[in-house]
Amino acid sequence: MQGNKSSTRWFKLVDVSGANLQLDPFEELAMPLFDQLYNFAHWLTQNREEAEDLVQETYAKALKGFSSFQPGTNFRAWMYRILRNTFLTSRTGLKATMTVPLDLEDDGPALAVECETPETILFERANGDLLQSAIDELPVYFREILLLCEVEEMSYQEIAETLSIPAGTVMSRLSRARKMLRDRLRPQLQAGIVTTAATKGSNRGV
Repeated sequence: MQGNKSSTRWFKLVDVSGANLQLDPFEELAMPLFDQLYNFAHWLTQNREEAEDLVQETYAKALKGFSSFQPGTNFRAWMYRILRNTFLTSRTGLKATMTVPLDLEDDGPALAVECETPETILFERANGDLLQSAIDELPVYFREILLLCEVEEMSYQEIAETLSIPAGTVMSRLSRARKMLRDRLRPQLQAGIVTTAATKGSNRGV
């Protein structure tokens, strides 16, 4: 799965914290994450301009609060958590969370996530546009956990830190997200397979 890349030409880092001495170490840690954060923002907002605004606000908040970051802890998870929380309090984020299933937090016991499963094979067979469309249709809490795991390739522990949930909840929620995605993909892929088979059959009959 591929995210959406963006140039940094529209981005201008402004020191809003008043702590100029922090700017260099902050830039050193934060700027390498720029494309990743923009990709995640674009997947969440599904809008280029909103994604740009979200990243701008994330960097401004992170710079302002950089003195609260504890050296030696996971800076990437810290940045993603700021971006996610900023999104969830935005108009788009509030609208998206209104469609979240009521039993979201009742994730149940942790489920093992196998490396090679029917859904991973299904994902590989899906083309990029079909897969992106199916992910976009997922409720935001399931969409984000799939993106963090499959696109950003975060560990379960990193995801847990980013979303502020237990690692066991990460595993069970990821399992549910994959099932929802599989259920959306399977009918479309099966329809494609039938169409392809029918086309080949008609070609042989010519």
